[in-house]
Amino acid sequence: PKTDIVFLKVHKSASSTVMNVLFRFGETHNLTFAFPIGGGNQLFYPHHFLAKFVQGFSPQSPRQFNILCHHMRFLQPEVEKVVSSSAVYFSILRNPVQLMESSFAYYKGTSAFSHARSLEEFLSQPYHFYNPTDGDSHYARNLMTFDFGFNPDGEVSAKRVQLMLNAIEAAFDLLLISEYFDESMVLLKEVLCWDLDSVVSFPLNIRDSSTKSHLSDTIVEKIKEWNRLDWEIYTHFNRTFWERIDRDIGRERMQQEVKALRERQAVLARTCLQGMGSVAPKDIKDSSLRPLQHGNARILGYNLKQGLDKETELMCRRLVTPELQYSSALYKKQFP
Repeated sequence: PKTDIVFLKVHKSASSTVMNVLFRFGETHNLTFAFPIGGGNQLFYPHHFLAKFVQGFSPQSPRQFNILCHHMRFLQPEVEKVVSSSAVYFSILRNPVQLMESSFAYYKGTSAFSHARSLEEFLSQPYHFYNPTDGDSHYARNLMTFDFGFNPDGEVSAKRVQLMLNAIEAAFDLLLISEYFDESMVLLKEVLCWDLDSVVSFPLNIRDSSTKSHLSDTIVEKIKEWNRLDWEIYTHFNRTFWERIDRDIGRERMQQEVKALRERQAVLARTCLQGMGSVAPKDIKDSSLRPLQHGNARILGYNLKQGLDKETELMCRRLVTPELQYSSALYKKQFP
């Protein structure tokens, strides 16, 4: 199994669920994490990543960590200072249309979104609300482009897009697609040589569907146009994702693997969860399992079954612990 990993945690793209997979694997295999100085969940985002942001790193005696997975704005030469040269680099992408709808609810308090009554209103005259010089403007436009380290307000020329795609392809071994999450986990398992249980997960940091808004065709086109760079990244890597599956696994075996993954997840849900699924924040009985609520989104969580034996309880708890709580527990373990 590969143990040196860089995960670029792209915002609002099922990345909290992926992070839980990495946290669990790292914890059970006693691996080290590149934590932000003083804990926390962001490596001084939205600044470009620097090695000095990592707790325990010093240029005099550079120390390497197994897993780098907290929010950062990607800058490869700096990342290379804190991980092994053989590390596997991967990230996950999401359709920019759904990404924007999610960001609007989640980052409602940011300068670009706070004065717009709806996403429709924002898109009808974006520059009325959006100022690229605002420190939090990146949440409102080409968020994936930004997280990968590029300029979200750059011109969209064929040449520039190609350079960007080439740079991402050169840096990353694998790009997953959140709309095909199970297929993505199978692909990840193959690339990392992990077993099935290591990539099973329950969806974390997801919104209650009551806070999701329906998008008309007109709005969809406006979102694509406004996030053109993200759209180019997404469509390109969605295509190469399926090419990779055809080349390395084949559709038939992929179907079998996905089926096995879902069956295992259902078994774990029956074992671990009260009522099999996620619940509203107010219904989460154990406050240590309550996810952070953000913006206008209502973030769901889970209740564990009572009376589980110690080992099962620990396994189940790891699966449903929200990112901030899990990160903080691992940080205390690594830096007692």
